[in-house]
Parts: sequence; C-alpha cells; structure tokens
Amino acid sequence: MSESDTQSWLNPGAVAAILAAPPADPIQIRAILQKARALAGLDFQEVAALSRISDPELVQELFATAREVKETIYGRRMVLFAPLYISNVCGNECTYCAFSRSNKGIARHALSMDEIQRETAQLIEQGQKRLLLVAGEGYPASKGGFQYVLDSIAAVYDVTRHHGNIRRLNVNVAPLSVDEFKQLRDASIGTYQLFQETYHRPTYAAVHLGGKKADFDWRVTAMDRAMAAGIDDVGLGVLFGLYDWRFELLSLLQHNAHLEESFGVGCHTISVPRMEPAENAPLAATPPARVSDEDFKKLIAILRVAVPYTGIILSTRESAEMRRSCYDLGVSQISAGSRTNPGGYSAGTDATAQFQLGDHRSLEEIVRDLATMGYIPSFCTACYRLGRTGKDFMDLAKPGLIKRKCDPNAVTTFLEYLTDYACEETRAAGEVAIEAELGKMDAKVRANAERMLNNIRIGKRDVFC
Repeated sequence: MSESDTQSWLNPGAVAAILAAPPADPIQIRAILQKARALAGLDFQEVAALSRISDPELVQELFATAREVKETIYGRRMVLFAPLYISNVCGNECTYCAFSRSNKGIARHALSMDEIQRETAQLIEQGQKRLLLVAGEGYPASKGGFQYVLDSIAAVYDVTRHHGNIRRLNVNVAPLSVDEFKQLRDASIGTYQLFQETYHRPTYAAVHLGGKKADFDWRVTAMDRAMAAGIDDVGLGVLFGLYDWRFELLSLLQHNAHLEESFGVGCHTISVPRMEPAENAPLAATPPARVSDEDFKKLIAILRVAVPYTGIILSTRESAEMRRSCYDLGVSQISAGSRTNPGGYSAGTDATAQFQLGDHRSLEEIVRDLATMGYIPSFCTACYRLGRTGKDFMDLAKPGLIKRKCDPNAVTTFLEYLTDYACEETRAAGEVAIEAELGKMDAKVRANAERMLNNIRIGKRDVFC
C-alpha cells in the first residue's frame, strides 16, 4: 500500500488544520468533558481542544474526568505482564534504538529454543502469566527466518513449572505479509502489537535511515494485513519524543478510526512509551520533541476519555513515581520486572538492553505497591481463551458487561499469585485489597467471585469465567 493509498485515512493536513484552529474556551472544554463522562468517546476536534488546555484548573478537571472514566470501565484492576526479548538482531537503522544495525557496541544474540524456555521458566517462577514476545526486526536465516518467531512462540507455551505456565503470549514483531500474519494467528497469540513510532512522515524518514522499517507505508498498513488475516486484537503505539505529541495523538486516533471503519473494531490497546536513553543512540538522550511529565499525564488522560474502552499500556520506561501518578489517569496495563535484552531474566543484567529502564522493581514489589494503593493486580487471560476478542470484547465492554467477567477473574488470578509466589507482607496487603474489591461487587458477581476464590484456596488453579 503506497502513500496515496493511505491518504484517505491518514491525513496530516487535516491534523495540522485541527491543531491550528482557535483554542476552545473554558465553557467549550467543560462541555467536552461532560460528553466524555458519557463514555462514548470524542471526535478529533474535541481531542485537539483538550490537548491545548493549559489552565491548571481545566487540566485538573481533565484529570478528574479521566479518573471517573477509568474507574467506571476498569475499576481498580491493573493487568500485569513482562516483555520477553528473544533477539536483538536487527536489519534496521533507527537513530534512537540500541538495536540499530550499525551499533557495534552491543553483542548480538538470538536466543536458542532452550534459552527461550529457560527465560520463560524464570518468568513463570516469578509469577508471570502474560508475556509480550519482542524481537529485533531481523530473523537469522540460520534459525529459519520468520519460522524462528513461530518456533519461539511454541517454545514459550511448552514450558510448565510446578506453579503453572504462560497462559497468553502477545507478540511485537516486524510487519508481516497477510500469509505470515495468518501463521501468527494460528500460533495462538493474544494481541499483535506494533508501534508506528511517529506518524510524521518527514520525521519518520529522518530517524529511520535503512532497513525495511524505513518504508513508512509498509509499517503503517501492517494492522490492515493483520486484521485481514484474522487477528482481531491489535495494539498501536507512538514513541513520544520524536515529534509533537499533539500531532502524534491525533494521527494515532486517525489510525484507530480507520481500523474501526474497515474492520468493525479499533485497536485493543494503545502503548505510550516516551523515548529513553539507549546505548550508542544519541538521539534517544536528546529527544527532538521531548514530552514533559505534565504533558505526558495529559496525553494519557486524553486518550482515556477519547477511546474509553481501549487498554492503555505503560511500560517500565517510566519511573516508579511517574507510573504511580499515571495509574488512575487511564492506564490499564503495565509491565513489571522487565528486562529488554535477550537472556536478561536468566542473566540478571541489562547488558545489550534496547533502552534504559526507569522502574527497576521486581514483579512482587510492584504487586505489593499496587495492592497497597488499592489496586487489584490482574494476571487474567480469560478473554483470549474464551474467544472474547475484537468486536466480541467491545460488544461486552461498551454496555459495561465485561466487568462482570473481569472483576472476578482479576481477584482470582491475584489470589493465585498471592498463594503461590508472594511473601507474607505482600499476601497481607493483597488480601485486604481483594476484600475491598469484593465489597464493591453486586451480589451476583460477588457470589461468583467468592466461588472462584474458594476454588483457588482449596488448590485449584486457572479458574476463570
């Protein structure tokens, strides 16, 4: 698909015109926020208006609205996962990434199947149930090319330890053909995730100097091919810091709207990584469009009210303090205990990492912190395994029915973690959080949750509805 083929839905001129319109006055802003509370989402003009507010009082009203929307749809659930890097071999020349092919300062390594299973075992022993498989965009011919990815997925699913296995593997790999996406679908993945990095074509060309990733259109149309292949849960993202965040936000929403129009459902998740320093990648240390902490919180809040039923993912790029301040603004999924280098969980080091982490806490430390804050750490994978994906998920989410499944599944998977992995201090904090969560459920949902919890307490595992 060429640039002319994408212009009907990815329209930078329209974005620029919307952003150039006169700022909305406080009355208009408050009307937009009132509309957002109805959980029906916002249009591009309304998103642009929110992106330009600077009055501290209006910013706090935006944050309060995002909190209300987040609480209504997601409650106190916070889904946890860890990235599993299988390779840092890459054929691209990206000026912000340590995996760039010209970087001679890192050791290149594509994990063997035994090494992948060793990493997986380490993650299972920590208590992880959901992983995101990540690979540099270059699969060694000696390992079978794209078949290496498929073999790696099978290797992860094949690992079992006394406390369980990985129940769902999401995947972030290079754009594929429709036929390859069909193979990926048949490998029982969860969400296919791919970041455009930047939707601003001149900036994209300036920072992607070589390799297949230099082709903007091949990348931006990847989700069309994925969804045409039958993968109905996809995740978009922008690397904030490459270009103006307001332009990126509206362009990302154009992309989401295109998927909704073409396939009946938009993206399942949106990731919001900010650029962080990376070895031998000077641009990463000095982002050309650095996003301040206040603007970062604002863009998360805007996303939450603009696409209220879409999951928002916050990674360990951010510090623990920053992550805490963003949870209730709209974040619904976070990574925990992350390593961004192949073999990092077994080796216990960040050598050859893709970028610098901001939150170095272990999974248990993050779980305990969440519980202390009154959140329910969730390891649930029920929707993937019961076919509640894509449009089926949204059909339950928009009327508010999905909470009747998600809330019991969240407390159940949390109790599994507390029973099998947690220390006494974490277990005590978790039990308090679970009891508080049960108190918020209606009688029928609570009865179902308590039945499932009792099954966990008598030794059953992987109980879900």
